[in-house]
Amino acid sequence: MHLIQRSLSPSSALTAADQITLHAERRQFLKRRWRGIADDGTEFGFDLDSRLTDGCVIFQQDGKDYIVRQVPELVYEVIYQSPAHAALVAWRVGNLHLPAQILADRIHVLHDEAMNQLLASEGWDFSEPEVLFQPLKAIAHAV
Repeated sequence: MHLIQRSLSPSSALTAADQITLHAERRQFLKRRWRGIADDGTEFGFDLDSRLTDGCVIFQQDGKDYIVRQVPELVYEVIYQSPAHAALVAWRVGNLHLPAQILADRIHVLHDEAMNQLLASEGWDFSEPEVLFQPLKAIAHAV
């Protein structure tokens, strides 16, 4: 097992054929200590100084880059109908304190029963795609 303390590079310059992937759920990227197994069976232990990012290089061996890839996850997606609709959706979702990723024309929200109930009560059109979910980082009582 290889112990990883930090990424070597934010991305690989090698072709896809020369990259070996370790798949990780979004929550793994939030942890300091965890274990994972790359697609070729190589085992890694992580004791990180800072968070990893999707696509970063964590190890190099025999002309190959080992990269970490975030696994897509199911989210609720609401497309904004107008600026006023965007504000309302963001406000209502914010009141639920659920992780959310705000995009220019839509919002992705954690797939959760509370959000399901909000969607039903508001009657908003929504879809449930699998995406690389990268919610905003919470900052409690920011100044």
